[in-house]
Amino acid sequence: MPNATWTRRHILSLADFTADEYDIVLQTAASFQEVLGRRMKKVPALQGLVVANLFFEPSTRTRNSFELAAKRLSADTLNFSPGSSSLTKGETILDTAKTYLAMGTDMMVIRHRQAGVVASIASSLDSSGSSVRILNAGDGQHQHPSQALLDLFTICRLIDPDRPRIELLEGKKIAIVGDILHSRVARSNIWSLTATGAELHLAGPPTLLPELFAEQGKDRPGKLFLHWNVEPALENADFVMTLRLQKERMTDSLLPSLREYHKLFGITRERLKTCKPQVKILHPGPVNRGVEISSDLMDDPDFSLISQQVTSGIASRMALLYLLGSGKNNK
Repeated sequence: MPNATWTRRHILSLADFTADEYDIVLQTAASFQEVLGRRMKKVPALQGLVVANLFFEPSTRTRNSFELAAKRLSADTLNFSPGSSSLTKGETILDTAKTYLAMGTDMMVIRHRQAGVVASIASSLDSSGSSVRILNAGDGQHQHPSQALLDLFTICRLIDPDRPRIELLEGKKIAIVGDILHSRVARSNIWSLTATGAELHLAGPPTLLPELFAEQGKDRPGKLFLHWNVEPALENADFVMTLRLQKERMTDSLLPSLREYHKLFGITRERLKTCKPQVKILHPGPVNRGVEISSDLMDDPDFSLISQQVTSGIASRMALLYLLGSGKNNK
């Protein structure tokens, strides 16, 4: 494990993450990646602690990844399903969180469809004197810290498997293509990737990439560029991340059709010809095959890092739970 000291109590956003914190997460995740390669994939790092997964919004990858990560660390887990909970009887979200706290929960992993809810729960529980740690697993169109950190880990580990660190991405060109407007993944990745000194290019239709995103790139080590056509973003790119069209969050007619979107912004082999020869593709999932990315490209191991992202997610989330929970274990 890295020697630097971790002091953060909650992980709610990457907007104020320091370079040292990124490197602590990456190096800790690398240690757990090695553990996951063993025959015995479990360690007693969080034995005796309780991790509650409070997902007020549907999820497959993130929820299961956090649950498996907690179990690999020997923590006990509690899982929340809103459809069968007291929320249907009128209980508030905060009271639900307090109920899990009263059960002895040490860490809460919370996802909610509204931005700011996770931070509000953290603030309320802090005010009550609770020592519970809270990790934001995605809140509305705001942040998804663990996804951006596993993306960062996936990329850095590809460059240096033994010692992933953010300085490896300095000067690299990374393109994020798609529904930037509705993507909490994109927002968190903007914070993390510009912190590395990378050159970050956002591309999408004007309806899905408003100019306000340019403000997030100011006063950061990296540079941020916006494009309303995909070609300049892909030219000489080292990595390309394509995002799902979040149709469930689109209230207006923001696109003429999915077919038209794929024609203009879909990632295909032909489009990748302008990228670096060893370009790699990422996607946070779930994927609309044939819309954001061609199906054959998604399954091609010479280009696609999508499966590696899922695998990296377990080690990365083990790292986050360990860093938050180790302080409680050490008391």
